Amino acid sequence: MGDTIYAIGDIHGQLAMLNTALDRIEQDGGPDARVIFLGDYVDRGPNSRGVIERLSRGLAEGRNWVCLKGNHDRLFEWFIAPPAPRQDPYLLLGYDWFHERIGGLDTADSYGVDVPTRIRRKDLAAEFRAAVPPEHLAFLQGLKLMHREAGKVFVHAGIRPRVPLDQQDEEDLLWIRQEFHDDPRDHGALIVHGHTPVEAPELKPNRLNLDTGAGYGRPPGVAVLEDNGAIFTLEASGRTYLGG
Repeated sequence: MGDTIYAIGDIHGQLAMLNTALDRIEQDGGPDARVIFLGDYVDRGPNSRGVIERLSRGLAEGRNWVCLKGNHDRLFEWFIAPPAPRQDPYLLLGYDWFHERIGGLDTADSYGVDVPTRIRRKDLAAEFRAAVPPEHLAFLQGLKLMHREAGKVFVHAGIRPRVPLDQQDEEDLLWIRQEFHDDPRDHGALIVHGHTPVEAPELKPNRLNLDTGAGYGRPPGVAVLEDNGAIFTLEASGRTYLGG
């Protein structure tokens, strides 16, 4: 199983579900299993702080993990990173990280940060920064946007079709949806991604979506990708063949 890769979709503050997924992976592939996380570790769920602590500690311990950046992780990073909070220009007018549909309030709560109705953004960012361990910010700032391995490309949201992989734009890697989903062409590699919730891991000829709705209380998708091309989901009962 040396060439086996495990991939985990969006987690969104669901620490208990993350622990369950990692336990299943260890049972299937051992303690040194290769795991690639597809981003969106924070927001909406109850324990964003715990998720980042688990992942950052695992990397520090030398676990065989790759952690990619999601759009929600960048929203968090941009708010707390000095010198001043940044607003993501991709958000709809009237939205910010603390909008009820985005989930920043849940992340703030996990760090013990109160978000009053009237406070300046710079003052709230300073309070938040003081509550976030430096290694958590370093984790966010060190997240990769794309990872290529074993003939596959791992990203958070997807890629811009017809743009070479080494020329992809960060905003597309973190936010793209329909332009990527609706394109049936071969992208030169299987694109393994999350970002857009589906009921169950969804395998298409050119992509694999592992966002199974952890942001809405459902367990994150876990896939097993073998070197021979076979792809499985990993459930409580074990592996289920998906395709390949």
